[in-house]
Amino acid sequence: MLMPKRTKHRKVHRGRMKGSARKGNTVSYGEFGMKALEPAWITSNQIEAARVAMNRYMKRGGNVYIKIFPDKPITKKPIGVRMGKGKGTPEYWVAVVKRDRIMFEIGGVSLEVAKEAMRLAAHKLPIKCKFVVKGEENESKRS
Repeated sequence: MLMPKRTKHRKVHRGRMKGSARKGNTVSYGEFGMKALEPAWITSNQIEAARVAMNRYMKRGGNVYIKIFPDKPITKKPIGVRMGKGKGTPEYWVAVVKRDRIMFEIGGVSLEVAKEAMRLAAHKLPIKCKFVVKGEENESKRS
């Protein structure tokens, strides 16, 4: 599972996911990408499940590029603990994904294979996603 090797601060605030992504909203490494249509926290388990689903379908034929990284710790207090006494310990890691962010890219396979691999991966994620081709990421904004 993905997680940072080391961090400066152990606990962070929840933050906000307002607006659309300004960085990472174009396909840069592969020919096809998966764009987030709504904001969410994507856990490291969900990223790994999507990666495995894509690689299994492609039979390790092409390249999968993961463009999001879970660097935000989510804390949780144990069950049965009373209110107060500080923030809980980090339980898992999430990547903050805003709308229009390209999360995964695929290269080296045909359009049909990439589309099906991305469809299988999208089922592992808690948000609506869209399949995009390089150069056509922002077509819906113009029209």
